[in-house]
Amino acid sequence: MIVYEGVKREFLDSVLNDTIASEIEKCVLEKMHKHTVENEFRSWDNSMQYMYKVVSDPAIPEDAGIAIEYNIPQTAKRVDFMISGYDDKDNPGMVIIELKQWEELNKVENTDALVETYTGNGIRKVVHPSYQVWTYSQLIADYNSAVDESDIQLIPCAFLHNYVRKDNDPIDDAQYDTYTSVAPAFTKGQVPALVELIKKFVRKGDNKKVLYLLDHGEIRPSKSLQNAIASMMNGNREFTMIDEQRVVYEEILKLSLKCQKDNKKRTVICKGGPGTGKSVIAVQLLAELTQRNQFVQYVSKNQAPRQVYLQKLKGDNKRSGVVNLFKGSAVYVDVERNKINTLIADEAHRLEERSQYTKKTGNENQIKEIIHAAVCSVFFIDESQRVTMADIGSVNEIKKWAEYEGSEITEMELVSQFRCNGSDGYLAWLDNLLEIRETANLNLDGIAYDFRLVDNPEEVRQLIVEKNREANRARILAGYCWDWPKDGRGDTNAHDIKIGDFEISWNLDDGQVFALSETSVNEAGCIHTTQGLEFDYVGVIIGDDLRYENGKIVTDYTKRARTDQSIKGLKKMDKENHELALARADEIIKNTYRTLMTRGMKGCYVYCTNPGLREYIKSRLGSAWK
Repeated sequence: MIVYEGVKREFLDSVLNDTIASEIEKCVLEKMHKHTVENEFRSWDNSMQYMYKVVSDPAIPEDAGIAIEYNIPQTAKRVDFMISGYDDKDNPGMVIIELKQWEELNKVENTDALVETYTGNGIRKVVHPSYQVWTYSQLIADYNSAVDESDIQLIPCAFLHNYVRKDNDPIDDAQYDTYTSVAPAFTKGQVPALVELIKKFVRKGDNKKVLYLLDHGEIRPSKSLQNAIASMMNGNREFTMIDEQRVVYEEILKLSLKCQKDNKKRTVICKGGPGTGKSVIAVQLLAELTQRNQFVQYVSKNQAPRQVYLQKLKGDNKRSGVVNLFKGSAVYVDVERNKINTLIADEAHRLEERSQYTKKTGNENQIKEIIHAAVCSVFFIDESQRVTMADIGSVNEIKKWAEYEGSEITEMELVSQFRCNGSDGYLAWLDNLLEIRETANLNLDGIAYDFRLVDNPEEVRQLIVEKNREANRARILAGYCWDWPKDGRGDTNAHDIKIGDFEISWNLDDGQVFALSETSVNEAGCIHTTQGLEFDYVGVIIGDDLRYENGKIVTDYTKRARTDQSIKGLKKMDKENHELALARADEIIKNTYRTLMTRGMKGCYVYCTNPGLREYIKSRLGSAWK
């Protein structure tokens, strides 16, 4: 949806008369039913003055189309500025411009997409402007049928009009070449260069015809995207389904395709414990439904699984459109009802009532937003993996909102376990050990899984480093009992976890993916960087928030790190309802360690800071482990 549109002469008149910001504000209210905040209004007022200098060049036709704040369909993303027309050979084209008021930025090492700049009242990591505008262009190309059918050229670029470029500027660093080579970034004093780019593709005016085609294009995956994801999945053993996984996959596929035909709203709830293949099915559905001409996305609150599955799909192809198939759970606030064919919510137990984004806009919870936005909504869930105060994902919560939205409900369950050497007995023993539920598995006798209880954390490190040499699939994990300070987040020698002579850093915030980086075996991951993922071996350090005292398991949220946001609000709850707070903390802490201790497919090596817990676990191992 184009919020503001006109031709060049109309745009210039509006800027000259100081009405452009007010006109955009009026269009936002009329078309999007949203009120504009003061900062956004000032941004338009400022940036459009610079675009006036660009567009006023006489070589740009008077009837070239101008679009401001193009809301990319089915997303909350908006393109700042677009200029449309025809080139010398009468090919339709659209120059897409991302406007930034930044004055400086720093590069983030070991990444091709992230930079640091002052935004939102602080220094933050954000995507490079060239990467941002490239993803917008790619999203339009991959899902707007008009681009493919009318062969519209999309030319992305960024314009940082307040940014003074210097020699060896970080914005031009070689690590960003993948995106700056296709989406150049123009800065202060480079209006002539930006004009030259526009003139290549907009030599003749279109009187908004190209804008009309774009605004009325059908939303569906392009053939190139379908072919790309088919190629990526072909022979990719990471996503091979077996046994009941295939049965569940086929049933969900059938329901989704039925929705595509009759447009009737349906919600699928698929329960499954660790290692039952929820994520494998989710990615397979993502690929297959995209090839079936559906607009479909994989959704998760945690960034870690999105990063890993995206990387495993695209491999070395950095500029792949599949990047737009993976979304966070907070982006469906403004998406209209049934605008997306299928949304696949993995790790649905981690969904929140109100995320950082929705708190600001006052909208509803994420489960409702997902069901509202999609004709078919699929939720993969394990209620025993809710690990923060904000996690509201439950079967009953999904049912409640599905009924509210008039969506037909189908429930499924994955039972067979393919992690932990396929040992359901290990999971049952773990649940019994942590006093999550009573089971008949009192020890590990007869269970073919490499579980070891060690006497010091250094032994954990040595075991994991050795196992990691086999295939880079072993990691050290820890409970959140040590602070995670901002300083030193990119330095592996800044040790956050200290136990006697043992020291190690939390996983680095350096742009690398913890689960895939070959150097991350030197750091410790936490629940937020590993949930939803699997390794061959994990070494788990259990902190003082889980102890064994007076013949029972004791959880203690006061031993969690001060920087731990997962228990934010617990102290307030404790003052209001002590018993409820203790029960909530007990669930979070036990679920956290259950999740960490089930990340390893072949083995789990454990160290406990609490001697009582070590002795208790030792007593529960069984004769084969003594």
